[in-house]
Amino acid sequence: MASTDDSKTGLAAVAEAAKQAPGRGLPPVHLWNPAHCGEIDIVIRRDGVWMHEGSPIGRAELVRLFSTVLRKDPDGYVLVTPGEKLSITVEDLPFRAVTAERRSGALVFTTDVGDEAEAGPEHPIVVETDPETGEPSPSVRVRADLWARISRPVFYELVEMADIEDGRLTVRSNGAAFALGPVGAGLE
Repeated sequence: MASTDDSKTGLAAVAEAAKQAPGRGLPPVHLWNPAHCGEIDIVIRRDGVWMHEGSPIGRAELVRLFSTVLRKDPDGYVLVTPGEKLSITVEDLPFRAVTAERRSGALVFTTDVGDEAEAGPEHPIVVETDPETGEPSPSVRVRADLWARISRPVFYELVEMADIEDGRLTVRSNGAAFALGPVGAGLE
């Protein structure tokens, strides 16, 4: 494991810490408890675009790198390294589930940063419904308390895969059942 250069701060420290995860692995951010150092001008927009100082981060590799040191703490989303913790802004959820496929009885979601989440008891699918518009807002847990908003095309695929159980459209994955909305929704 490479050592972190103590003289690096801010984005440089975040990038250095993220590089310590081999391959597509994840660094052990749950073990890091540095002091909170303030905020960094990074926003993950509602549409999943990562912004830095008002401009989109154009390199997918850099977004992936930052996503590996993202954590949700009780006081909000942070990028964390062994030596620093910096708050960022997340407008909705940090990730987007952009594909879903069936693999041996499981629904496997792939996010916009390349993570995979196999739906089941540890990675539930949750669909909240706006009480005024009836619009569904589906998500899936990716890791720890980090969730992905399920994109509209992927949600439509889930609806196509669904069976009707107890008056609801329901999908199953790893032995768990997940309702895609309230009773009667989508059954007209």
